Amino acid sequence: MEYFGSKSLTCLLLLLLTLESELFIAPVLSKSIVSTLPGYPGELPFKLETGYVGIGEKEDAQFFYYFVESEGNPEEDPLIFYLTGGPGCSAVITFFYQIGPLTFNFDHAPENLTIERNPNSWTKMANVIFVDMPAGTGFSYATSKEGWISSDSIIVKQATDFLRKFLIDHPKFLNNPLYISAISYMGIVTPSITLELYNANERGDQPALNIQGYILCSPLTDKFMDFNSRIEYAHRMALISDDIYKSATENCRGNYVNADGANSICKNSLDRYQEEYYYDFAVDWANEEAVQQALNIRPGTIGKWEFYNTTMHYREDKNDTFCYAYDMFSSFAYHKKLVSKNCRALIFSGDHDMTFPYVGIEDWISALNLGIDRPWKPFYVDGQVGGYDMTYAQNDYSLTFATVKGAGHSVAQYKPREAYVLTERWLASKSYSSAI
Repeated sequence: MEYFGSKSLTCLLLLLLTLESELFIAPVLSKSIVSTLPGYPGELPFKLETGYVGIGEKEDAQFFYYFVESEGNPEEDPLIFYLTGGPGCSAVITFFYQIGPLTFNFDHAPENLTIERNPNSWTKMANVIFVDMPAGTGFSYATSKEGWISSDSIIVKQATDFLRKFLIDHPKFLNNPLYISAISYMGIVTPSITLELYNANERGDQPALNIQGYILCSPLTDKFMDFNSRIEYAHRMALISDDIYKSATENCRGNYVNADGANSICKNSLDRYQEEYYYDFAVDWANEEAVQQALNIRPGTIGKWEFYNTTMHYREDKNDTFCYAYDMFSSFAYHKKLVSKNCRALIFSGDHDMTFPYVGIEDWISALNLGIDRPWKPFYVDGQVGGYDMTYAQNDYSLTFATVKGAGHSVAQYKPREAYVLTERWLASKSYSSAI
């Protein structure tokens, strides 16, 4: 019970609600067009669709999504399926704080929270699906006890099923180049989702999806390698002294994650950093009845809306909970298998990210043993160095790795213009055929 808090929409409460009655029997997919939102003046200048996709034999997991058609050329622009981190973080975070078409203006909050256009929205270059996944996240819910149970591996299946159902219902996007994208924790499941879509096409599953690759921002890839890289990163950034770093390397013998509890010298060397994230004001906005009506949220399906569900939200020392199993320790093997596919990958990270530092990402990319197609060099945004990138390649596979100058964990929040330009250039560097 240690993970329950007053600010968390816990799985336990949701399970109890489900057991009390047979709730919310819903269709496979329902959708509606949202033309106005409280806080935004006038009609929305882009096409926003919200809805639910039911997943499972009985469709007992109901996933809420926001779908924004590209403001460029929706018939031909890529389709990006974007998963928020956590697990358990609402898609409101990615929609309003990172890559979506709208952003909050906090100048007069909380009395007057307004919404304005995001000039660096990824919807200017792509069709984007934002989804609350797993159930218990954001506005997503379940209609049975089983529907609330999830894990890393379950999300892989739910995500692939979601995409197939969504595209069957939106057939005009079937031929659009498809990229699976995620931030933070969902980096550990995204390569598996991507690989499954390639394998499904090879099996002849219908409809075939035009999968082209994946895009990862500050991803968790390997729970040893990524967490272990924090000490080296902290030393590089002068966050810990040479003396502390020397003590850690000598006494922890390169293993900073599974440090021996009896080794007090090692432990003392490691207890030097901590990072937290927080979001304000928008919780009240998302809980307003008018907002939920505008988004066409099914009444009574959730309790209080939360930015993230702390029951399932992961931290380094957290074990499985009754509603979520962290059953994927590493996604490296899936990256390795994708090297044999006709696949493109964009991996980028803030060079001030302490959560999953870029040095850990460099380590696992190096372990793929790819040839260098384009060496490390700066990329420019508005005449200034935006960061550095390089490209690796092997046969039909390519991987671009970039660091964004001055950005923290949520790159598109800290450096929205740089994240936009980097992704736009990468997408534009590929020419596509008109069919799968």
